Amino acid sequence: MKKTVLLVDDSKFMRSLLKNIITTNDFEVIAEASNGEEAILQYNIYQPDLVILDITMPKINGLTALKTIKQQYPNSIIIMCSALGQQSLIIEALSAGASDFIVKPFFDNLILVLRKALGP
Repeated sequence: MKKTVLLVDDSKFMRSLLKNIITTNDFEVIAEASNGEEAILQYNIYQPDLVILDITMPKINGLTALKTIKQQYPNSIIIMCSALGQQSLIIEALSAGASDFIVKPFFDNLILVLRKALGP
């Protein structure tokens, strides 16, 4: 059975790019969201195996969404996605419970990061 993924990014192009990489590597994108508020709602509905969560977004940012989801679902697996130059935010996200992070748009190791986060 394919592992399910919730994609969260305010850029439709970035979600499309990620979705293409993920679905061609035996994962299923179960839902998408364009901000942290939608991410929390979609997580509650679908409870995916894994979340790819952008940090900088409107309404509720990725860090707040991460903290909210982790509070409600401590075992959730969330991979943060950020642009270069956001190291302090990445450190904060990892401290708040993110499993790992990827730097966009460099997705060469994306599938490796997802598989590592999901474990054996």
